[in-house]
Amino acid sequence: MDVSIRKADLPDDAKLLTDLSYTTFWDAFASHPKNSPEDMKHYMRQAFSEEQIAAELADENTIFLIAEAGGKAAGYAKLVRHAVEDGISAKRPIELSRLYSHQEFLGKGVGQELMDECLAVARREGHDVMWLGVWEFNPRAQRFYEKNGFCAVGKHIFQLGADAQTDLLMQRDI
Repeated sequence: MDVSIRKADLPDDAKLLTDLSYTTFWDAFASHPKNSPEDMKHYMRQAFSEEQIAAELADENTIFLIAEAGGKAAGYAKLVRHAVEDGISAKRPIELSRLYSHQEFLGKGVGQELMDECLAVARREGHDVMWLGVWEFNPRAQRFYEKNGFCAVGKHIFQLGADAQTDLLMQRDI
């Protein structure tokens, strides 16, 4: 499958990322029995409004990458420069805040293409560590990150609506 990755910087990218964020997050987590529909909807309304995404796009420390395949938006990643969390050891960290693929593209290399480009961006910008939080009940994502050289270094809380969930903190050297 031919996948292209581009930096989000087009006028319609806030709308595209809003739609992509809603769809991919819902598909990834809505069916898990620990996630109530109310908590999911509450979080998604805050995190994925077009206004929120536009504000993040305008932030000089945030980078969105969009994967396209077959003329469709297939996935996206969000990087945050200089973000750090307790347990992360770095002088110039960059957070991989989000990496999602549409369900129809899972297992077809979109996630790996996004990861490769995220690492390339981090190298070009001189970051020494990339880190992320991954839900403790998402073993598929944990395996993907481990395969890409990330190792667990701690935990933090991810607030999904009223539910305080535990994320594993993972990092890798760049």
